[in-house]
Amino acid sequence: MSTPASSLLGRKILLGVCGSIAAYKAALVVRLLVKVGAEVQVVLTPSALAFVTPLTLSTLSKKPVLQGFLKDEVAGEWHNHVHLGLWADALVVAPASANTLGHLANGLCDTLLDAVYLSARCPVFVAPAMDLDMYQHPATQANLRHLRQYGTTVWDSPAGELASGLSGPGRMLEPEAIVASLEDFFQEKKEQQ
Repeated sequence: MSTPASSLLGRKILLGVCGSIAAYKAALVVRLLVKVGAEVQVVLTPSALAFVTPLTLSTLSKKPVLQGFLKDEVAGEWHNHVHLGLWADALVVAPASANTLGHLANGLCDTLLDAVYLSARCPVFVAPAMDLDMYQHPATQANLRHLRQYGTTVWDSPAGELASGLSGPGRMLEPEAIVASLEDFFQEKKEQQ
């Protein structure tokens, strides 16, 4: 008996990775998405480079990782954020740092990921990841409310042990749960057609 094809088969997923200790989990998100047949394009924020390497993510996604606006500074070639926003079936930001959440919620645009978000016409999903006090801060909670008001799906941050040693919400949703949530979303979309 064969298993049914994943609803992510052939889907184009933009994965934004931000500066967070949870960035190492992005590699597994990429691996799981590719395994079910999705095409994954990774966009790193500058601070993500302190936590995960482009080589790891490009090897898993089989695509060059995008890191900034310019491809080739000398030639003036750039990564077209508008094209990326139109190409994608979904934009997933995992992990989504407090800094990036603030940028997205307030229309700040100094990274390629910010520009892609502002250009995206596809559904957007964010998986917050930060320490307990940062997550619970009123500014972060206001940013999450704003994103929800804009139609962004904000996945709940599970409670557990954090890198600081504190315990509570702030952990990134596990990669398997992210992929399962995306599969459910696209399956529901398919059934509505």
